[in-house]
Amino acid sequence: MAPVISRAPESRWPATVAEAEAEQDRLRPFADLDSPGPSEVGLVAGLDVGYRDDGEVAGAVVVLDAASLTVVERAVVRLRVSFPYVPGLFAFRELPPLLAALDRLSARPELLVCDGYGVAHPRRFGLACHLGVLTGLPSIGVAKTPFVGEHAEVPPARGAWSEILLGDEVVGRALRTREGVKPVFVSQGHGVGLDNACAHVLRLSPAYRIPEPIRQADHLSRSRAG
Repeated sequence: MAPVISRAPESRWPATVAEAEAEQDRLRPFADLDSPGPSEVGLVAGLDVGYRDDGEVAGAVVVLDAASLTVVERAVVRLRVSFPYVPGLFAFRELPPLLAALDRLSARPELLVCDGYGVAHPRRFGLACHLGVLTGLPSIGVAKTPFVGEHAEVPPARGAWSEILLGDEVVGRALRTREGVKPVFVSQGHGVGLDNACAHVLRLSPAYRIPEPIRQADHLSRSRAG
């Protein structure tokens, strides 16, 4: 099966922390943070990684119909981790199995939603940015916990949000997807504006705090990592 994902620019796989940080710096200008991106999509992919005690990881991609949230396709790849555990550089542990799983898809997603961060990252280039730049697909980071920056208290209503500020820079939003439940932390990855990113996350979270594509990918990665 031919890969459905075309990557540009070419990626250089680092062996050291310094090389990884340099690669983030090199690729950061390619992240499109200005385009509003698609307001509606047909197929959306959730991405997550499950870890094993033996040093392997399972990268899971689940493609859903965005309107009905029914599963269209699943793909999982297990690989041995090839980069050390370094905060801010998780993408170099998780990208290899996720990119391999994306290449196994026959359905081409129009939006990637990953369990992680985009520009809400110390170097403004988290997993969602990296995925978007390498695949050329619009991408959003949705995290369960804050990583960088500060935000005001989010009002309790579903859809309420507060900006995540890193210094004077807005790097995302703390978004309430369920009334009275802890917010999630949304940041741009590539090719999607923050308004559209949050609108997508709300549409993809009709019943749970976590968007359904990520919930599905989380379950799949855990089941295949064990």
